[in-house]
Amino acid sequence: MKHYVILSLAASGLLLSSCSPVGLAAGVGVGVGTAVVQEGGISRAASDLRIQTEINDLWFRYNISMFTKLDLTINQGRVLITGVVQNPDHRVEAVRMAWQPRGVVHVMNEIKVAKSAGIIGYAKDAWISTRLRAALVMASEVESINYSIDTVQGSVYLMGFAQNQVELNQVIETARTIENVKQVVSYVKLVGTPELAPVSQPQGEAPVIAPDAAATGEPIQWNQNSVYD
Repeated sequence: MKHYVILSLAASGLLLSSCSPVGLAAGVGVGVGTAVVQEGGISRAASDLRIQTEINDLWFRYNISMFTKLDLTINQGRVLITGVVQNPDHRVEAVRMAWQPRGVVHVMNEIKVAKSAGIIGYAKDAWISTRLRAALVMASEVESINYSIDTVQGSVYLMGFAQNQVELNQVIETARTIENVKQVVSYVKLVGTPELAPVSQPQGEAPVIAPDAAATGEPIQWNQNSVYD
């Protein structure tokens, strides 16, 4: 019965991790799958699914056009928003509404304000995500089910859990080698590291780039926004 519940939640996460046609094609993510169950239990996975549903509802009721252009991934109360909008106000409002559901601890704003890349751009992003997912599944050293993948205009966004830094480095390097990938942005959390405390005054801005571990002399336990160009 437990495995049935876990698989059901994972399937729901796949359906809800992306609300737009872009996300349905390119967002190959496990929003509330076994990774979350491993770290936070069924209740945490159910909470993430509820947050995702509430945000999608808020976006849909606010502006259908905005809703179709944004993708959403939830992991232990951490909300990652990706997508491309043409109206700067939509970027601001999407982030503001993402903070509203109970249980949100952090909102990572990766919304771009730019012209749409069109069907060809969507197809390229979908191809990148699909190829990366296939490569991770084939890698015996990587627990691929623990990773969410979303690609927007050549930028690959990773979220989920890594068993250790070596595994995460391998995933990032694999993503970097795929054709047409412009950058890789990791929001992956290492298994066993503490969750973020809730933020009381969200600013609606993109997260700060995490410092390089070699430069600081300290390990990076959670990569808030480690960008590998």
